[in-house]
Amino acid sequence: MRTVTGPTDRVVIVGAGLAGLATALHLAAAGRQVTVVEREPVPGGRAGRLAMGGYEFDTGPTVLTMPDLIAEPLNAVGENLSDWLELTPIDPAYRAYYPDGSTLDVRTDTTRMAAEIARVCGSREADGYLRFVDFTRRLWQLERNHFIDKNLDSPVDLMNLNLLKLLGLGAFRRLQPKIDQYFRDPRTQRIFSFQAMYAGLAPHDALAIYAVIAYLDSVAGVYFPKGGMHAVPRALAGAAEKHGVTFRYETTVERVVIENGRATGVLTTDGEHIPADAVVLNPDLPIAYRDLLPARRQRKLTYSPSCVVLHIGSDQAYSKIAHHNIHFGTAWKGTFDEVIRKGLLMSDPSLLVTNPTHSDPTVAPAGKQTYYVLAPTPNLEAGPIDWRGGMDKRYADEILRVLENRGYVGFRDGVEVQRIITPADWADQGMAAGTPFAAAHTFAQTGPFRPSNLHPTLPNVVFTGSGTQPGVGVPMVLISGKLAASRITGGAA
Repeated sequence: MRTVTGPTDRVVIVGAGLAGLATALHLAAAGRQVTVVEREPVPGGRAGRLAMGGYEFDTGPTVLTMPDLIAEPLNAVGENLSDWLELTPIDPAYRAYYPDGSTLDVRTDTTRMAAEIARVCGSREADGYLRFVDFTRRLWQLERNHFIDKNLDSPVDLMNLNLLKLLGLGAFRRLQPKIDQYFRDPRTQRIFSFQAMYAGLAPHDALAIYAVIAYLDSVAGVYFPKGGMHAVPRALAGAAEKHGVTFRYETTVERVVIENGRATGVLTTDGEHIPADAVVLNPDLPIAYRDLLPARRQRKLTYSPSCVVLHIGSDQAYSKIAHHNIHFGTAWKGTFDEVIRKGLLMSDPSLLVTNPTHSDPTVAPAGKQTYYVLAPTPNLEAGPIDWRGGMDKRYADEILRVLENRGYVGFRDGVEVQRIITPADWADQGMAAGTPFAAAHTFAQTGPFRPSNLHPTLPNVVFTGSGTQPGVGVPMVLISGKLAASRITGGAA
């Protein structure tokens, strides 16, 4: 494993996102002097917080899996997760709604889930589900220990017995044909393959290795922190500060200072030089290269689709919905083609509706509800949509119309506060191609082929976050923090 050369006593981390915070904790545990510089007044990065009219909204991820990956950086400094976060298991993890009017509750208890699938889709599908669980559990165990939780410098690093085991499992086939080995009902095929969109691909294009996302979502368990997802970065930052990490909030870094081929610190927009022996960059990797480092020709990347998110505070409650709800449109493969290949809005959209007050009423005024509605859209490179020309409001109205047609009676009339986030807004926040999901996980952008977390010519500049290894999603960015720290400390990862 390649590591940072030279002294590493003082480390500056630019950005207090989840990856930057995990890096800080692992470095503090290794005895480094760590300063985190964050432009916002609070930690979190994409896992931020929005307050409107007495409502509180998570601005980034809403689905939390694998809490042991939050515990890991806390444990590194001798802290316990339960002392910093109160986590509630979400049951069902999702409620899926289908065009034929049927619903399917995704239970993380496999016995209960098999019974639910048998009830909705028949016993043959339930048998297929149990075989799918065995497959994805083995897949996760092999991938996490030997490929995900490991710094990869070249394809040679993949060459071990476990690669052969993955090949034997069919992990490098396409995801959709692999799903079809276990499921024949379109409803189960969808609920266990839609997660490919998290990796930036359609199920018929993604590799079967990404079935692990369905495992994390549907089998390993989904949780909700009291106070919302933003409680996670608050907890990590609090523990880091307790163990000596310095935080500089409301401080914007203008550039990394380079002298004699090495980073010597960072320069803030106020003209302050913060010295460092090593610098870790948590902004979206292409943006970090573009804005903070000396100009160099960048590799052309393929980006994931983006999304429009509606943050809605409402006086309307719906007793039949769960915490997380997926509303599938009639079309399937064609909608992925529209968003990814053609750069078009979904003509028959599938929507994620999260209702955080279902689990934590404190995030809204008494008797009120918060909703987070996500609709996949093209990124700014794939789709030439002018989101600033009024399209944001028109598409938000279309989403509300679709929701009302799918059972949310009176939803529009109940809206008290609303914030629309579009790909243009994601770009303004510093996300390449206007997508919060970073570079897509194509084969050429996976594992050792994904942009490295170690700068190719500056030996003491390290990257962390979803744009580098291992990739997108809360579990992956937490692991990326550990991997970034190990580049500096030389520890195993």
